[in-house]
This record gives sequence, structure tokens and C-alpha cells, in this order.
Amino acid sequence: MKRKNFNLSGVAAAIMAATLVVACGKETNPSNGDVDSILFENGTQIGDGSQEFEFRGKATLPKGTYLMKGWIYVCNGAELTIAPGTVIKGDKSTSAALIVEPGGKIHATGTPDAPIVFTSAQSKGNRMPGDWGGIIICGLAQNNQKIMQIEGGPRTMHGGNDNMDCSGELQYCRIEYAGFPFAKDKEINGLTLGSVGSGTKIDHIMVSYCNDDSFEWFGGTVNCDHLVAYHGWDDDFDTDNGFSGNVQYCLSVRNPLIADTSKSNGFESDNDADGDSKMPMTAPHFSNITLVGPIGQNGFTYEDSIDGGKITGGDHFPNNGSALGVFQAAMHLRRNTRLNCENTLAIGWPAGIIIDNQRGDCRSVYSSASAVLKNIVIADSGIEGSDFNGVYKDEFMTDYGSKTTDPSQKSFSSTWFTSDASRRFCSSSELGLTSINGLPAFIPASDGSLNGIGAFNGPSDNWMSGWTEFDPDNAEY
Repeated sequence: MKRKNFNLSGVAAAIMAATLVVACGKETNPSNGDVDSILFENGTQIGDGSQEFEFRGKATLPKGTYLMKGWIYVCNGAELTIAPGTVIKGDKSTSAALIVEPGGKIHATGTPDAPIVFTSAQSKGNRMPGDWGGIIICGLAQNNQKIMQIEGGPRTMHGGNDNMDCSGELQYCRIEYAGFPFAKDKEINGLTLGSVGSGTKIDHIMVSYCNDDSFEWFGGTVNCDHLVAYHGWDDDFDTDNGFSGNVQYCLSVRNPLIADTSKSNGFESDNDADGDSKMPMTAPHFSNITLVGPIGQNGFTYEDSIDGGKITGGDHFPNNGSALGVFQAAMHLRRNTRLNCENTLAIGWPAGIIIDNQRGDCRSVYSSASAVLKNIVIADSGIEGSDFNGVYKDEFMTDYGSKTTDPSQKSFSSTWFTSDASRRFCSSSELGLTSINGLPAFIPASDGSLNGIGAFNGPSDNWMSGWTEFDPDNAEY
């Protein structure tokens, strides 16, 4: 895309704020103090889709409804402030996306009663996964590739040495129908975080009907909490390239009709694509997570989850080139990751856990406690574990090249998992679960039978109240 920005004086900015369509800001480096501050008016269209749109100063979107067209960049030194209760619609025809570049900041702080909503510009009843791009935030913290191109197609590079870097705040926000496929295997995720530092605040974020991963971290040290991944296409929580932040209180709920050709997981985690030992290692710490898989929803079985016959997309098949596939595991740990996880509940996944040794030695990582999984309950899985991507056998993998297993031995993954009393497989009927918001049963009873395992402590502990939306198809925006 071509790039365009305007050099506006303070007076011109005030005059044009109501009608600005193409771009705003200054061509000069905003770090030099010569910065215009622009206050938009409700209903403003941002960008025209034919050129890149750049924020290069300070801009504020008061409470209202706005339309984004094309790729919208918050450049180095720029700051974009979005008021609580604001709705920002992404245009489908121009595959709109919002990208915060290293050194830029977003201040999108909603409230429980007035969340900020990023959603499709399509009308109610016609919204689909991949209607627009999504949100990308990039920073200057470390990753294990040094300087990286962000996934999905935008120009932005990310990475540095400032692990306390601040990219602003994203709080009490919803991101709906993102993930437009710009090219094969080049979808933007719902929320992509590239080398984002710990000075950034990310909490109370719901990603719904994304056409790729709901949340993905590429390096960085940002801490996140209270995340919801709802009816995503690919993985719910994907960690790569040295991400090492803390993530707590998260829920994912799958739609049994939607899974990706790459095989959808709750967790997917790699150190990097080659599975080597580049530093920093991918070593996040996840705690108090609930992962609700497809099995048991609307009569869906283990066989339905892995043969693809019923995974049609249903009313949410976008017909945009995205390929449907099958479901896989609550946890797919591979390529030398050191992901740590505790106090977690997973329900209804084809495989409970895959510790994959195809690239990198994840078996040694978890056997030696170089990474820790503890206080984890996996219920109603089709098989307890597998040792390799796409192999639905709870058998010990003896040769990764030929995918040969030894049927006389259970998989390393399930055997290792049950070697610690804090980890167990069970039936959900043992757990006394209940439901809220019309969702499958995943809330533990108030008697503390799960002892703090999962994202919720009981029916009264509904931190999703007010700001979430589980029927975005019919929401009035």
C-alpha cells in the first residue's frame, strides 16, 4: 500500500477534525515536540483504504462510532486515545487493521459498563470471521529473533532490549470478526502482541470469531489478565519467539463447527519455528485458565472432532479462502518451548496434552522441570495424550520421521502428565460444573471442589459480567 499523511497546523486540525477521511498527523518526527493534537468527531471515517493511514501525532476518538478503512498505523511517537463506550468498525472491502508500531502508544481503556468494541462493519446478521484484519501491538522488548517482521502482512518490525517498554493500555475491549486472510497463512490474529513490554497494560479483552488465533504473542514480556477467546478459528492462546510474560484468568470456548486446517488447540507454544534454543526462551507463566473444547457441545463426539465431517463452519463459514480442519489438543507444547501452566481446567478436547519432540527436546524440558505444569485437570478428553501433531493415538512415539508408535506403551505425554498427583484426567461429571451466559458448563460449584483450578472460583465469580458479548452476530452497533 502507498502511505499518506498530512502536515496539519493546530488550526487546520481543528477545522478538519469533523471531515478527515484520508490521514492525519505530521510528517515530522513526533518525538521532536512539534506535534499536533487532533480531536475527532463521532462518525469520522479513518483512512480511505487506498493508502496506508498514519497517526503521527496525538489523536483522540471521543465516545462514538468510527469506520476504519485500510491499514491504520500508530507510528513511533504517536498516541491514539479511544474513549470508553466507543465502537470502531473495520471495513471488509479494504481489510482494515489497526497496527501500533514500536514507540507508538494506544490508550484504549474501556470500563465494565462501557467497553470499547472493535468489530466488523458488516450489518447485524451478516458478520463473519475475517471481516477485517484485527489489532496488532508491537514494541521494543526482547524476542529470540532480535528484530522481526510481524505476522500477517503489515510492514512493521518489532523487537529490542527494553523489556519494560510501554505501548499503552488495552483494557475492557472486545475484538470481533477479525483475521482477514491477506494471503495463504497470512492472517492477522484477533490480538497480536509482538515484543510488547511489561510497561503495557492488557486486561479484560474478549476476542470473538477470529479467523486465525484469538491471541498470539511473539516474544515480549507483557503481562495480561482476564482474557476471553470465543469461537475462534485456530488456536486460542499461541506463544512464540521468547514470550515470557505472566497471563492469568483466561477462558476459551470453542464452537464445535469451527476448526482450522492446521488443527486447532487451546494452547500452542513454540520457542521458534525450528525448535532450537535461541534466547530468550519462550517461557510464559499461565495460571487460572479454563479451556472448553468441542466434545460434548451439541452432541459433538471425539470422532466428530477429528474427522472433519461435521466441521463445516455452520453459519460462520466466511467463504474467504480460509480452510476448515479438525480439533486437536487442549495443550500442544512443541519446538523446545518452556511454557509454564498451573491451576488450569480443560474440558472436551480430542487430546488432553501433546508434548511434541519432533523439533527440540520438550520431553527433557518437562521431565527435568525446566518448565512446570501443576494443578491441572483435564476432563472428557477423547484420548489422554499423544506425542505428535496429528497423531490421535495415546501410544509412545518411537520414530518421528515415520510417525511410528509403540502400542504397548502409553504416550510419553499422558504418562508424564499423570506422574504428578497435582495433574489428573477425569470425567466432568466428577466436577460438579455449572454454566453461565448460556455457555457450556465450566464454572465450578461453590464448595471449592476444584480448589482454585480454572478461571472462576464459583458461580458468583463472574469477572465477565457487563463488558463481554456472547451473541455479537445480533449486537446493535
